Amino acid sequence: QVQLVESGGGLVQAGGSLRLSCAASGRTFSRYKMGWFRQAPGEERGFIAVAWSSGNRFYADSVKGRFTISRDNAKNTVYLQMNSLKPEDTAVYYCAADPVGSGRYTVADDYDYWGQGTQVTVSS
Repeated sequence: QVQLVESGGGLVQAGGSLRLSCAASGRTFSRYKMGWFRQAPGEERGFIAVAWSSGNRFYADSVKGRFTISRDNAKNTVYLQMNSLKPEDTAVYYCAADPVGSGRYTVADDYDYWGQGTQVTVSS
């Protein structure tokens, strides 16, 4: 069982920045594929970013160039740095883990564990 705890959400003005953190349990964090998703009211949970310990990272087109995913395996933590935030980035943000580290990453079923979510609100 892997437990994930997100933090760092809040209210920010358009153009501002936030950094989300997700602390994971487990002794083999370096093997986990770690992803970030978000869900706005009335919408499905959608992929934002993913990172493996190998250094491979992928992003959704909607956040490419503005968001950066990183991980600190010594701290069992993955981060999402969000810059140039827009009102349409408003959503609940979730981190997700796949302990197997498979290559599939764009849908929720590609992950086995989820955090509780943290609200990000961007005002115009």
